[in-house]
Amino acid sequence: MRLAIFDLDNTLLDGDSDHAWGEFLCRRGIVDEAEYRATNDHFYRQYQSGALDIHEFLNFALRPLANHTSEQLQAWHDEFMAECIEPMMLPAARNLLAQHREAGDFLLIITATNSFVTAPIAARLGVDALLATEPERVGDRFTGRVAGTPCFQGGKVERLNAWLNETGHTLQGSSFYSDSHNDLPLLERVDRPYAVNPDDRLRQIALERDWPILDLRH
Repeated sequence: MRLAIFDLDNTLLDGDSDHAWGEFLCRRGIVDEAEYRATNDHFYRQYQSGALDIHEFLNFALRPLANHTSEQLQAWHDEFMAECIEPMMLPAARNLLAQHREAGDFLLIITATNSFVTAPIAARLGVDALLATEPERVGDRFTGRVAGTPCFQGGKVERLNAWLNETGHTLQGSSFYSDSHNDLPLLERVDRPYAVNPDDRLRQIALERDWPILDLRH
């Protein structure tokens, strides 16, 4: 089976689920609204510029998970899905997934956003597998720390290579869809890179390298 690999935020979704989760926590009063929003926005700007320190960000983003039970977190996530994620769903993205599914491809989402936030989204989209940054757990509680390699920039390639070794899949005939220049390390590894509603830096690179540029928002 050929691999059809997809970034999630601002690619299959019309928005960023990681940032939206932070906004949800602020609106619900689960975190200190002013302080958390300012820090969340700061890290998001760093991500957009390509200057994000992923470990510094994860120390911030995963901390709220450690402060609540799994049951409470799940209840909040159910509300988050209905309020924030459903409006981000893109019909054109669902159609693209369906085309690859009908072609017999294996659908894989690979995202820097942690799996607590993204696993229900991947399930909602009906993909075959998810590679995401993994929050550490001890028993049934999150610790607020990251487990293993964050699934970001070159870490996506590292995590994907480990997954390929485990599963026997290969990158022969593979495609990867992303909006972000942060994903260049993986875009350069696949046979068919696609820029989806790309940021300015990725758009320029796609034009220079004659990569297809897709618009899934219209």
